Amino acid sequence: MTTPMLFGTRESSLKAELDGPRSAQFRRLLEECERAKGMELPQEHPLASITYFGPGSANLALAYRLTGQQAYLDELLRWLAPPLSFPHWGKANLPDHDLDAGWILHGLSLAYSWAGDALPTDVRQALEDKLLLQGQRLYKFAVETEGGWWSSSYWQNHNWICYAGLATAGYALQEKYPEARLWTERAKDNFAKVLDALPDDGSNNEGVVYWRYGVPWIASYLDVLRDQEGIDWFNRGTYLKETFWYRLYQAAPDMERIVDHGDCHDRRSGHSVALYYKLAAEYRIPQAQWLADKVSTEFYWREAYESGVRPGVRPEAYQELLWFDPSVEPAGPETLEPSRYFADLGLVVGRTSWDDQASLVSFKASPGGGHKAWNQSHQQRKENGWVTLNAGHHHPDSGTFVFIGHGSYLAIDEGYSSRKLTEHHNAILIDGNGFVNEDRYHVFEELAEEFTAEILTTTLQGGWTHAVSESSAMYDRALGVTRVRRHLVLTPGGSLVIVDDLTATQPRTWTWLLQMDNAPTQLGADRWLAEAGHGVMPIAALDGNPTSEIVTTFVHANPTSSTPTLAISKAQHTLKRVSEPVESARFVTVLESRRWDDTAPATISCDATDSGVVVKIERDGLVESVSLGYDGDAPQLSGADVSGDGFQGSTSTQR
Repeated sequence: MTTPMLFGTRESSLKAELDGPRSAQFRRLLEECERAKGMELPQEHPLASITYFGPGSANLALAYRLTGQQAYLDELLRWLAPPLSFPHWGKANLPDHDLDAGWILHGLSLAYSWAGDALPTDVRQALEDKLLLQGQRLYKFAVETEGGWWSSSYWQNHNWICYAGLATAGYALQEKYPEARLWTERAKDNFAKVLDALPDDGSNNEGVVYWRYGVPWIASYLDVLRDQEGIDWFNRGTYLKETFWYRLYQAAPDMERIVDHGDCHDRRSGHSVALYYKLAAEYRIPQAQWLADKVSTEFYWREAYESGVRPGVRPEAYQELLWFDPSVEPAGPETLEPSRYFADLGLVVGRTSWDDQASLVSFKASPGGGHKAWNQSHQQRKENGWVTLNAGHHHPDSGTFVFIGHGSYLAIDEGYSSRKLTEHHNAILIDGNGFVNEDRYHVFEELAEEFTAEILTTTLQGGWTHAVSESSAMYDRALGVTRVRRHLVLTPGGSLVIVDDLTATQPRTWTWLLQMDNAPTQLGADRWLAEAGHGVMPIAALDGNPTSEIVTTFVHANPTSSTPTLAISKAQHTLKRVSEPVESARFVTVLESRRWDDTAPATISCDATDSGVVVKIERDGLVESVSLGYDGDAPQLSGADVSGDGFQGSTSTQR
């Protein structure tokens, strides 16, 4: 291969920019290579993942290619030695057939291309032989397991990583080993299906953490495909074009942390500077360039050292340099609408502003994997028996929400869990039962197509965020549940109004759950105060359900099968409000977002009828009124500022 992969005709122009527009990215690359020199490398395959050998080798090879300095080539040889000597890639889970193989095939194939003939003859041949062997193993596994696991899991990060690695190796070897073209063709066929299957709105059912872990590999593959075959699929479908907006709206108000729906190692494992650069470059998105710059200058080292994602943000240095386009002018999000609806995932996100102390709610309801994946995967199973949806990172969380304000997580999500339960979320239990098929890793596995949830309506205007979810179909049919309908409103002042309208065919005990980091203090029969550091959350129950208790809920997870000793455990505190056994129940709740030293309660009233409810929140001379109709007709508010299907909202000054 005479032209180094991903360079095309720009090698000289890249070098010319290293002390100019790419100087920051060049410095990052060299710093990462210096870190590599200080790392002790295992000489025998450890039980833990060895994915880091891939990007580590790519960084060193790129540094050598750009500078010609022998020290980088020498260090590359040190980094190549262990993976070339290991008989298998990956030890704890699917050796040679999963993430370790995909990561290392990609990185070592780039190193093979970039270092070129500078590699000693024996090392170059050993590298060719190893890439050929590991590519053969991965390709064979993909063919033999077609219709199951990652080989046909079009919405799953394992699919993207393994096929991207296989394709990169195939392109690196195809001139000398024609069989490698089978790998590139299979990967191309797979990614054609992936791009056609991914949701049009750019959302990700696995959550932000797996978005930052998996989506860069789609971009990596498309980059190599365009470089090697001249095929540009960056605009095949709308997923990649839209996916930055999913990530931006799932950022906490401080932009450093995240909304942690789905399996999330922690609340700051969400940034990929390289991917932001790539999305900015391909789609001319100024906010993506802005966020990349913001992370690079403000958040980088906390992300590097506190993120639970491995290898993490630092080894992506080679992609940061190659994917950065200095012609994209950065611009912050201030001119964007503060609320957005991602219809496929049933995700409604609203914030009171783009200020770092703003209040934010993220509310969701959809079938497993989102609507498109759910429908297409069931159709594929009917047609050929294939299992193409592996939504193990998608939680039983339809109709639930995360609430953040004043820099604090007020109403929380569980994060990562191995055995997923509805009771871990801000949800509804029926006779103590959560969603059908729960208490396992993959809640949506083997579920019939009828087990779905959805967002029924949204109103996003004038600083108001309103949405209604319906989740009754997610429960066991034996419970006779006919309605689990949640009406949710974030007011411009940062209060969250939640009305739950619940029915069954026979009397049931209905349990309303609210999850917090700290146990709330009870202030009265229907009032609590939850402290959360820089923020506090006054809680008002307006429905008259008399029974409540505060319990500790424990959550445990083993985030990666490749490192089975890695475990995450946490305790969260749950406010449980329980009805008497009744066929119909309603819970009316107001959660306020306040600064830590602002604990004086608002005056809150509720006027409920059989058709709807009006909630008024009065504080410091400001009155916010929310009118919600249970079946679409909201009680009329005088002088409503905003109206939607079953909703009205107004703001006035108290005289």
